[in-house]
Amino acid sequence: MEHALLTADGPVRSGVLAETGPDGRVTALTEDTPAPPPGAEPLRGLTLPGLANAHSHAFHRALRGVVQAGRGTFWTWREVMYQVAGRLDPDSYLALARAVYAEMALAGITAVGEFHYLHHAPGGVRYDDPNAMGEALIEAAAQAGIRITLLDTAYLSSGFGEPPTAPQLRFSDGDAGTWAARAALLKDREHARIGAAVHSVRAVPADQLEQVARWAEERGAPLHVHLSEQPAENEACLAAHGRTPARLLADHGVLGPRTTGVHNTHLTDEDIALIGGSGTGTCMCPTTERDLADGIGPAPALQRAGSPLSLGSDSHAVIDLFEEARALELDERLRTRVRGHWSAGALLRAATADGHAALGRPEAGRLEPGAPADWTTVALDTVRTAGPPPARGAETAAFAATAADVRHTVCAGRHVVRDGVHTLVPEPARELASAVADLHTGRA
Repeated sequence: MEHALLTADGPVRSGVLAETGPDGRVTALTEDTPAPPPGAEPLRGLTLPGLANAHSHAFHRALRGVVQAGRGTFWTWREVMYQVAGRLDPDSYLALARAVYAEMALAGITAVGEFHYLHHAPGGVRYDDPNAMGEALIEAAAQAGIRITLLDTAYLSSGFGEPPTAPQLRFSDGDAGTWAARAALLKDREHARIGAAVHSVRAVPADQLEQVARWAEERGAPLHVHLSEQPAENEACLAAHGRTPARLLADHGVLGPRTTGVHNTHLTDEDIALIGGSGTGTCMCPTTERDLADGIGPAPALQRAGSPLSLGSDSHAVIDLFEEARALELDERLRTRVRGHWSAGALLRAATADGHAALGRPEAGRLEPGAPADWTTVALDTVRTAGPPPARGAETAAFAATAADVRHTVCAGRHVVRDGVHTLVPEPARELASAVADLHTGRA
């Protein structure tokens, strides 16, 4: 490694020799190595821990460039999303997700948290393998060379006391017990971990929230939940239960250190104290939140209250964790008209170590002996990154680099992206174009 951030918020080191073992972990690190020894693979640029995309809906990638036309709200966007979801099957989902995850690898992402609720065939009919869609996502990540935490999602109702609508029948298992039995059939494997998710307080009845939380607790698995993304959801929750979504989740045992609230946008001061005081994480998805006109969440207050921050590309309006990281800071500057809420290192930590921890991989996100050999190298000689000295590599990565500046991505000691070319998926752009076109023309 010509230059390296051994931890995202640490100093830049130069001449770092990393040795890896057959288990895909780092066995030794030697700093100040003057030149690559014989047989070493030189990584020119700034190498940092692999990025963690803590919130993904892979099939939303097919919406890019489509939902940006015209006007509307989150709720009108959702209707277009349902149309795409209705056309997918296990084979077409594998093809699409493989290409999406290859795009992530090209962007320096080595692990993804897939918030997965597209479980069944149209009409809610179960596939012969009730987890065929989830298994397609796990296989897609393997083929693309990245790790996945499959956050199998309980999505049982369309609203407070309302049954699923016709498009949502594909999402629903009927009740939390049936969801838990199906999800229990999924198994961890070398590149994949199984977690759980509550889609939202409107999609899981309050008296079934505890069962989902208990399922995750018994397995020591991460638990994620869309939380207060929309004011309308907050208002409906207050009308149905007389409390905010955060308070409802707290009262039913959902909040806690293994839990991550996604978005956490429209919160009261009490909500912030509940989330931070319980150690519940916050996954911000700035490019999606601004694309859907959702608003800017109180990330600084959440972090001060004790909520670790992670980042996700969510609907994949773009897949660029450097953009997500700097958007966290730049959106807050617009909101407050004050600069410097987070250092570059703190932003990169949200994109690496804290993101991996949110996905149930606390051992990842750093370059040290025993850690997974997962990292990405950012070129320091492109038109965006040339100029600053290597010692300012963190600032260059966080505030100037884009996914296009990723030169190498290594996962489990294997070179997944070399010199900007994916080594396992020969033509990701062609595969994306084909998979998306099939969905929009109804061939899927």
